[in-house]
Amino acid sequence: MAAPWLALGTCWTMLVQDRELGPEELDELHAAFEEFDTDRDGYIGYRDLGTCMRTLGYMPTEMELIEVSQHVKMRMGGRMDFEEFVELMGPKLKEETAHMLGVRELCIAFREFDRDRDGRITVAELRQAAPALLGEPLVGPELDEMLRDVDLNGDGAVDFDEFVMMLSTH
Repeated sequence: MAAPWLALGTCWTMLVQDRELGPEELDELHAAFEEFDTDRDGYIGYRDLGTCMRTLGYMPTEMELIEVSQHVKMRMGGRMDFEEFVELMGPKLKEETAHMLGVRELCIAFREFDRDRDGRITVAELRQAAPALLGEPLVGPELDEMLRDVDLNGDGAVDFDEFVMMLSTH
């Protein structure tokens, strides 16, 4: 594995996308949905989907719009309720807001590696977590290289601050 921290970044992205939408995000989706549910029947039509997506700041390609519209027309009778809208837009919203996660989410990710909960990620913990999080084990030099790159204070382990720095730069 040439760039293990890049793989950890991918793992981080997966952890982020696995999270639940927060109340503010659901409120944002609900406001956009209501704006386009003009007859207040709890549905929006496939023709309004592109404009609705754009009001949320998501810029779908023409191909994405065609695919989504076809799906809505064929499987949902041309209309989509709020729950279906959340299923469609939730992953996009989570992906776009991944860089805005707070301390809570960072702590959860840190704990995935810090198995003994001592506030430090050691080479042994990296070795133990790698197969599950990266899909393959890390061996000798890769682990040492990872630690050297991220261990700013030189104590032989990655603390929370170093972990946050690693995620923001890799």
